[in-house]
Amino acid sequence: MRKRSVATGIAAIAVLAGSLAACSSSGTSGTSVTDKVQSGKKLVVGIKFDQPGLGKKNPDGTFSGFDVDVAKYIAKQLGANDASITFKEAKSADRETFLEHGDVDFIVATYSITDARKQKVDFAGPYFVAHQDLLVKSDNTTITGPESLSGNKKLCSVKGSTSAQKVKDNYAKGVQLQEYGTYSDCVDALISGAVDAVTTDDTILAGYAAQHPGQLRVVGKGFSDENYGVGLKKGSTDLKAQIDTAIRKMESDGAWQASLEKNLGPAGYKIPSPPAITE
Repeated sequence: MRKRSVATGIAAIAVLAGSLAACSSSGTSGTSVTDKVQSGKKLVVGIKFDQPGLGKKNPDGTFSGFDVDVAKYIAKQLGANDASITFKEAKSADRETFLEHGDVDFIVATYSITDARKQKVDFAGPYFVAHQDLLVKSDNTTITGPESLSGNKKLCSVKGSTSAQKVKDNYAKGVQLQEYGTYSDCVDALISGAVDAVTTDDTILAGYAAQHPGQLRVVGKGFSDENYGVGLKKGSTDLKAQIDTAIRKMESDGAWQASLEKNLGPAGYKIPSPPAITE
C-alpha cells in the first residue's frame, strides 16, 4: 500500500509539473515572447490586410504600411528580424478573440484604445492619434461632416469598429448605417453608389483616397480622437513595457516620422507629432 501511495504521489507531482511548465510557456507575457524569439520560433503579429498606407497585403505577398513598419520595428527590438514574423489578418471583429486565445503575440491594426476593450485586452502605446472622418465621392458637395448625414443617407463602416459604434451612439437618427466585413468592401460600395459615404479613421480613408485619385476624397472634418495602441493579451505587463520602449525609440530615432511620410504623405495627410505614451 505504501509503495502504491508513493507511486501515486510521484505521478501526481509529475502531472502538476507538466501543467506548470505548459502554463509558463503559453500566453503572451514578455518573457514567453522573448523566449520564443531566442528559440528561433516565429512571432505571429496581427495586422490589417486591406488598408493601403497602414496595413496592406500586396499582390506579390509582401506587406506594407505604417502599421507594418511599427510591427517590424517592435519585433526587431524584441530580437526578431523580418523573416521571423508571420503576419496574420486581424479584422476588427476578430482582434479581441485572437488575443484572448493566444492566436497572435500582439496586434498592430489601427486598434483604438477604449475602456471597453481594456476590460478584455491590454494595450501598449498609443503610437498614433487619428480622427474619425468621412470618405465621399469627389463630386459630392452635400456631405460636409457628420451633421449632414441625415435624410436617410447610407453610411458604411465595419463590424466591430469604434467608428460604427460612434455613429450608432451619436448620429444614428436619419442615417442608414451599413456594416460590412472590411473597409475595402465599403469603398467598393461607395464607388458603385450603393452607399453615400464611408466612415472610419482619417488615416485609413486617406489611404483609399490615394488609391483612387480624383474619384474619392476625405471630407476633412474629424470628429473624434482615436488612440492607436498595440493590442496584447490581458496581463502582458512585461511585454507592454518592452513595446512602449520600442515605440519611444522609433519616435526618437526618426523611423516613426519617416514611415508616416512614406506611407501617408502621398495622400496629402498632415503628419502630426507623436502622442504621449499613456498605457
